[in-house]
Amino acid sequence: MKKSIRALISAAFTVAAFSQTAQAVVYPLPAANSSITGENLEVSIPSDSSLPLEAFAAQYEMGLSNILEANHGIDVYLPKAGSKLIIPQQLILPDAPREGIVINSAEMRLYYYPKGGHTVVVLPIGIGQLGKDTPLSWTTKVESKRPNPTWTPTAKMHSEYADDGKNLPTIFPAGPDNPMGLYALYIGKMYAIHGTNADFGIGLRVSHGCVRLRGQDIKWLFEHVPVGTRVQFVNQPVKASVEADGSRYLEVHNPLSTTEEQFNSNAVVPISLTQSVSKVLSDPSVNQDVVNQVLKNRTGMPVKVNGVAEAHANTPQPVSEQSDAKPGEAPDTAFSAQGASDAVTQPPPVEE
Repeated sequence: MKKSIRALISAAFTVAAFSQTAQAVVYPLPAANSSITGENLEVSIPSDSSLPLEAFAAQYEMGLSNILEANHGIDVYLPKAGSKLIIPQQLILPDAPREGIVINSAEMRLYYYPKGGHTVVVLPIGIGQLGKDTPLSWTTKVESKRPNPTWTPTAKMHSEYADDGKNLPTIFPAGPDNPMGLYALYIGKMYAIHGTNADFGIGLRVSHGCVRLRGQDIKWLFEHVPVGTRVQFVNQPVKASVEADGSRYLEVHNPLSTTEEQFNSNAVVPISLTQSVSKVLSDPSVNQDVVNQVLKNRTGMPVKVNGVAEAHANTPQPVSEQSDAKPGEAPDTAFSAQGASDAVTQPPPVEE
């Protein structure tokens, strides 16, 4: 059964707590000399399942891109009943300060570090379409918050819709059909972290630049993230870490397309290694053949790239699907003032 983020964050959460019934929303925060946390899982698609992949992604707090990277060739519309499904719940923290919110657009995940805590909340997101990109390198803050937001399209968006023979209202009214969902955190002057009325877009490039989350996720952020919280956007398709025992790990996601040609092509987008990643991989203990394979596979899961050969594999932990843990979609819930202690203000026009 899906547990709420509130219940998870209040629990004494350890690596051993990862299970099929405890979503990988709240991770134990690694020590300062470590960046890897969590554990990958393997579950079986129920033999009588007729659900799309999004239902399983939502059940385990994953975006579609996360599941697709870890399960090459899986059917998005109807995963094969009885087949195995890897849930990529192990990850390397982004190369950024462990403070406030960090959004890694390349892996389509949002990281929130509760102040003074020993956990990190990790949530899947939807980001901007090609040409309407979510910021890739930007540090800002939460300027304001608003429940039941209205959507005020920008002049640019009115023009785009008019070119297609469509009209947008001046203000889109609040409610479950609003593309911004039921909660919004406004960042900077033109962007927001908000809900959605289309959960299938989580883990995809679907917005006009804003960051989208599923209903229960944005509700939790709204109730727990204060106005003034630092927000940093990064674009790190490749992450690497050196652990305290000398183990070196590499995690590779598909980079975001930067041109229409790349986006419409079946060819893989080229990967460029940053200086910090290259430094991790330059150690003599690193097996370059393993590195090359990880760069090729792009599974979005950390892989050990040094040490003995047997340690390179990162086998997911099999878990049993319990009868009360069937995946399903939960609609946005109505706004409650509980926990929303910060002032909310009238939103500016935003690129939804």
